[in-house]
Amino acid sequence: MSTTHTLSVLVEDRPGVLARVSSLFSRRGFNIESLAVGGTELKGVSRMTIVVTVDELPLEQVTKQLNKLVSVLKIVEQDSASSVARELMLIKVRADATTRGQVTDTVDLFRAKIVDVSPDSVTIEATGTPDKLDALLAVLDPFGIREIAQSGVIALGRGPKSITATR
Repeated sequence: MSTTHTLSVLVEDRPGVLARVSSLFSRRGFNIESLAVGGTELKGVSRMTIVVTVDELPLEQVTKQLNKLVSVLKIVEQDSASSVARELMLIKVRADATTRGQVTDTVDLFRAKIVDVSPDSVTIEATGTPDKLDALLAVLDPFGIREIAQSGVIALGRGPKSITATR
C-alpha cells in the first residue's frame, strides 16, 4: 500500500545537487508530488522538502541511496503529528464589480489575502496545508480561476528539536 511521505533533506548548496537527488526518485519510477528547495540557517546548506507517494520499503531504499551522495548531509521523514507543513499558493481569480465582494469574503474566510487587484480579477495569496488550499480552490472555482502558482510543501519538526547538518 502506498502512502505519502514528506522528507526533509539537508544538502550542500552546490550546482547539480537537485538534479542528482531528484534523479534517484525518477530512476525508481517515483513521482515527486512536491519539491521545495531553499536556504537554511547555515551558510552553504539548503533544505529540500520532498513529498512523494511510495511504499515503505522502496522509500527506505531510496533514502539509503540518498545518504550515499556526498552532498546529502541529513535526511529526516517528517510525519504529520510531529511537524508543521505549509504550502504557498498564488491564485488569480475573475472578480468584477459584481463578484468582488463575494471573492473578498471567501478570501477572508480562508485567512488568505488579496495581493493584487485589477478591474476584472484579483490575485490571492494563501498559505496552509494542501487540504486547506484544495478547499479554497473548490470555493473559488465557480468565480473562474485564471491562473495558479504554488510553491510546494515545506515542513519543520515541532518543538525545540531541530535537524542539524551533521551526519
